[in-house]
Amino acid sequence: MHNAFWDHLKEQLSATPPDYSCALELLKEIKENRLRSEIEESLNTDLLKQEAEHGALNVLHLSKHILSMMTLLCAPVRDEAVQKLDNITDSAQLLRGIFQVLGLMKRDRMNYTIQSLQPHRQEHSIQYERAKFQELLNKQPSLLDHTTRWLTRAAADLTTLPPACPEAPDPCGVACPSPNEAACSPEPLSPTMVLSQGFLNLLLWDPDDEEFPETLLADRARLQELQSQLLHLTILASVLLVTSSFSASVLFGSPQFVDKLKRRIKAFMEEFNSRPEEAMLTVSEQVSQEIHQSLKNMGLAALSSDNTASLMGQLQDIAHKENCVRNVIDQRIHLFLKCCLVLGVQRSLLGLPGGLTLIEAELAELGQKFVSLTHHNQQVFGPYYTEILKTLTPSSQALEAEVESP
Repeated sequence: MHNAFWDHLKEQLSATPPDYSCALELLKEIKENRLRSEIEESLNTDLLKQEAEHGALNVLHLSKHILSMMTLLCAPVRDEAVQKLDNITDSAQLLRGIFQVLGLMKRDRMNYTIQSLQPHRQEHSIQYERAKFQELLNKQPSLLDHTTRWLTRAAADLTTLPPACPEAPDPCGVACPSPNEAACSPEPLSPTMVLSQGFLNLLLWDPDDEEFPETLLADRARLQELQSQLLHLTILASVLLVTSSFSASVLFGSPQFVDKLKRRIKAFMEEFNSRPEEAMLTVSEQVSQEIHQSLKNMGLAALSSDNTASLMGQLQDIAHKENCVRNVIDQRIHLFLKCCLVLGVQRSLLGLPGGLTLIEAELAELGQKFVSLTHHNQQVFGPYYTEILKTLTPSSQALEAEVESP
């Protein structure tokens, strides 16, 4: 309601004799809101109308009574707002305040209802998606062929020693082994390990490969978005790591400088997708200028011409997939995401390895999206994964519990 209405209400109640028409309308609306069942006994509209006609309606007393009921009914977060209303003695202001707080209480109840229904909606969604997929599978028995090959490749990845690569410390230690460690481990592969590796492989999927797992077709667009986000974070972290080795530590000790530099770099990430070399040329120029200006502002010595040329050259080289820094950062982000599937996002953020600490917030966002997607998919298609993994892993003990309850 507009301020003019409340001013009009105040004038009506201050008149001689008082005009209760607007107050009655407000009281009627209060009665009809979602608290109606709780205040029905206290607000008899006919009786209130009779009192108003005889000039005996005590608006302030009624408002205080409503306020006392609100105190009992409101969520704890609204206690302070209701207590403040108790100190108001002006009838018009009190009614206005009550009306505003009741609106908040109504929203609280709606939010609570939505939250309470969420588990039921989610379970219904899981059962519905699984039932629809089963209908298709009944008509097409080969519908899980690509899914089977996807998990078979994931198992092979964990049992085959990968080519030598730069050392990349595991961000979550022994709790989340790297592929190299898994290859040398005498322990048999678990279904959870294979499924996690399969989900990670989706972030490296060739867009031209049409043998995409059938159980993840509905999520393909979201996975491609995560794949793009992962690439952008790899480039961002690589640029920051290279730049930090050329600039004074005092620069990277300033959150303001780091945030500004990150914004400059992110502005060219979309261009990187189609023209990586041109994008990194521009990034190298922007970063060089930013460091030069920041050092100058702080009264520090500027980078020498040789260091500047070396910095720009190393930054431009990040455009190439075989770049050493880029490969190390890429491995570390993948290991972080692997840990997210095993330990959760928050635990995986503890003790991030070098090169990732400056993108912690961005990693948390990526990790949460990835975990949410894989968790839902695993809940829907867990029974199918269970049957496939029984043929791929030596040990099937507690298999169903492992796969279907991430």
